[in-house]
Amino acid sequence: MSILQPADPLRSLALPGGSVVTLNLRRSARARHILIRIDESKGEVELVLPRRAAVRDGLAFAHARANWIETRLAGLPPAIAFRHGTVLPLLGEPLTLTRPVNGAKRTRRVGGDLLVTGDEEIFAERVRRWLIAEARREIGARAERLACRVERPIRRLSIRDPATRWGSCSAAGGLSFSWRLILAPPAVLDYVVAHEIAHLRELNHSASFWSVVAGLVGESKAERTWLRRNGTQLRRYG
Repeated sequence: MSILQPADPLRSLALPGGSVVTLNLRRSARARHILIRIDESKGEVELVLPRRAAVRDGLAFAHARANWIETRLAGLPPAIAFRHGTVLPLLGEPLTLTRPVNGAKRTRRVGGDLLVTGDEEIFAERVRRWLIAEARREIGARAERLACRVERPIRRLSIRDPATRWGSCSAAGGLSFSWRLILAPPAVLDYVVAHEIAHLRELNHSASFWSVVAGLVGESKAERTWLRRNGTQLRRYG
């Protein structure tokens, strides 16, 4: 992604139902057309402008698609905050966020509880950091194991929070994954890791690529379907 300049000032868009949303304007050197993107994790609207597109044209584009924007925002699942009492689906097992009663400072898991200290903002950030570390551990172990099977090295492994992708693989052998996969069932996480590892052999989506994926995790149709149906919910955590 190439950004030519900092985001333009935020602008408002009135939706047909009477509510008003803020448009986050961004210019991109890679964009060929004016685009609207919904940030599912934040419930925000981004208006992406090509390098030479006029702001007024972008705003007109957004106004013409106000119904679509309203429908997409209304269809988002409720956001689930990281706070005391929240239950997370950690690799298919319930994990309850709770405050320790003994004044412990370190975030740690005890059985089905994740003990976290701090006020609301600090509490949420500590949960997020713990989940990222857990995702790095789980994904890293799976990736290394599968990379050995395809006989390809992993040059770099990153854990991030992309807006749309669950994973990616660069031509140089660098892998990147969403930390939110730690909240998916184990079979779904296994599939996404296998998908990106297969790209170390086949940097495409050819029949050969899918053959490598199948050799690593077997039939993955159910896992892909799960992500399509539940991916938006994963992005609403935190």
